[in-house]
Amino acid sequence: MHASHSGQKMYTWDESGLEAVDAVIEDPDGAGLVMLYHFQGYMDAGEAGEQIVDRLKASQPYVTVARFDTDRLVDYRARRPAMTFRRDRWVSYDTPRLELLLMRDATGVPFLLLSGPEPDVQWEGFTEAVREITGRLDVRMAVNFHGIPMGVPHTRPVGLTPHGTRTDLVPGHRPLFEEAEVPGSAAGLIELRLAEAGLDVLGVVAHVPHYVARSSYPDAAVVIVDAVTSATGLVLPEVAHALRTEALKTQDEIERQLAEGDDDLVSVVRGLEQQYDALAGAETRGSLVAEPSELPSADELGAVFERFLAEREGEGGSAGGAGAGR
Repeated sequence: MHASHSGQKMYTWDESGLEAVDAVIEDPDGAGLVMLYHFQGYMDAGEAGEQIVDRLKASQPYVTVARFDTDRLVDYRARRPAMTFRRDRWVSYDTPRLELLLMRDATGVPFLLLSGPEPDVQWEGFTEAVREITGRLDVRMAVNFHGIPMGVPHTRPVGLTPHGTRTDLVPGHRPLFEEAEVPGSAAGLIELRLAEAGLDVLGVVAHVPHYVARSSYPDAAVVIVDAVTSATGLVLPEVAHALRTEALKTQDEIERQLAEGDDDLVSVVRGLEQQYDALAGAETRGSLVAEPSELPSADELGAVFERFLAEREGEGGSAGGAGAGR
C-alpha cells in the first residue's frame, strides 16, 4: 500500500482493491461509480443506516480499496474500542475500521461503500480526502442515508426526506421545513463539499417512530434501500429481502408489546395515528396544517415505552429487538 498524494496522509490505498477499481474505470461501457456512505456515531434512529451497511457487507462480495487512519481521526477515549481479557492477559483489540470497499450488486454492477466510525476531528481534511478519492475513482454520485426520530406511529408507512442536488431521484416527498440550523456531521459536510465541487449527491433520511428510535427498526432501512436502489439503479434483492424479513418480525414484536402494555402506551400510539391521518388529509387538501391535538412530547412518549419495557424485563420477560434501548 502507499499513502495518498495529499500531505495529510489520511488514507492508504490497497493495491489490489485499487487495481480492481481501475479495471472498472477502464471499461469503455462504464458510466462512473455510485458511492454509498454512512458513518457510525451520528444520529441514526432505528439503526436504519447501520442495518444497511451490515447487510451489504454480509451479502455482497467486496474488496477493500482504501483505509483511513483512524488513529488520526477517532477519539478513542470518547468511543473506547472493545478489548478482550482472557484469564490473565489481553488477547484481542477491536480496531476501528473506516474503509472504502468495492462491491457488486446482484447484476454485477460495481459500486463503492464508505463506512466506519464518524471522524471526531479533522472533518475538512477528511472531506477533502473523500473528494480526492471520488475524483480518482470516477464516482458519478455519492449517496448517504440514516434515520431520524419523528412523532409518527409504527402503523403507518415510513416517511422519507431526500436532500442534496438530486432530490428529483426520490420523487413525491415534500421538505419538512424551509430552513433549520442543526449540529453538523461529517456525512453532511461531505455532501456539502462534494456538491460544491459539482458532484451529484443524494441523502435519504427515514422517519423513525421516536418510541423505537434507540432500537433496530428494519422498516426504515427497507424504505431507504428501496429509495436508493430506485435512484441509483443498483439491484440489491438479498439486502432488501433480509431487511423485510426482519421488519415483519419487528412489527409483530411491537404489536405484541402493545397488546401487553398499559393504557398510556396504547393511547399515545393511537394519538400519533390520529395526528398522522389528520396531517395526511390536510396535505391531500393542499395544506399541511391539521387540527391541533394534544400529544405527548418525544421524551414523554419514549419514557412511557421504556418504562413498559423495563417492567417486562423486571418480570422476567424479554424486551425483544423492537423496542429495547441500546
